Amino acid sequence: MIAKLLLQNTFFVIAMAALLFAFAGTLHWPGAWAYLIASALIGPACGLWLAKVDPGLLAERMRLTAREGQPTEDKRFMLVFLVVAVLWFVAMGLDRRFGGANAGVALIVLGLALYLLSTVLILWVFRTNSFAAPVVKVQTERHHHVISTGPYALVRHPMYASVMLFFIGVPLTLGSWWGLAFVPVFFAMFAFRTGIEERTLVAGLSGYADYAARVRYRLVPGLW
Repeated sequence: MIAKLLLQNTFFVIAMAALLFAFAGTLHWPGAWAYLIASALIGPACGLWLAKVDPGLLAERMRLTAREGQPTEDKRFMLVFLVVAVLWFVAMGLDRRFGGANAGVALIVLGLALYLLSTVLILWVFRTNSFAAPVVKVQTERHHHVISTGPYALVRHPMYASVMLFFIGVPLTLGSWWGLAFVPVFFAMFAFRTGIEERTLVAGLSGYADYAARVRYRLVPGLW
């Protein structure tokens, strides 16, 4: 499993590098190198930590294909999300090609800080919720039950809220305003997915409807 983790992370880093530098038309991009190096370190470190504290969750998250019991809506969502994510990297590469995406040290540091904060919050989610799979489904084989502590006491979908910091931090690290323009798109997509997830959990997970009634906010405490 560790070998698979390292292979997956290496593949993703190489794929991101290929998209960014190919469309930028140059390797001279300090912000991109900072992001890619951070990703090459953070991914394995988080995976190794999860392998120690919750190997079952790591195994679940490393299964990237569609699952039995996953709603058709969510399968379609995952395909659309993949396309949008690729376009995001393409746009940031083109931004660099046409004279943008030129972050100074302060902006790179700010972007990496948001990336790290996102990572820490996601690890909090993982430590709290052993059922935080990458796809929407009720994990009956893993004795799925409602989680209402930790970040789940604040919002119903803390994973999506945490990931949004990543989608803000990366374009800041790269200095790409084109990348930042995608932030509302990602937020809207995650907001849409909360509906898919909640319908699935209300229908198939005992106690989720009561939990949703207690915790009012989906993504942003005090707002939505």
